[in-house]
Amino acid sequence: MSRKVEAVLAKVRPYIQMHRGDVFLLAVEKGAVTLKVTGACANCSLAELTYNKMVAGILRQEVPGIKKINLEFE
Repeated sequence: MSRKVEAVLAKVRPYIQMHRGDVFLLAVEKGAVTLKVTGACANCSLAELTYNKMVAGILRQEVPGIKKINLEFE
């Protein structure tokens, strides 16, 4: 599952990096994915929306078995 999550993040990362942010996979455990959000995205008021809707939606669509996505902002 980790490889599939990394592949999806590689697809969305250029969009996020255009906004001076980044996202990294920290862990995958029992269907729970933990992502670390850094850069400008960590302080952006729209970050929750971007990650909870766009990134989480793509992850759930492309990686079967994801039950929960946790975000850590740095």
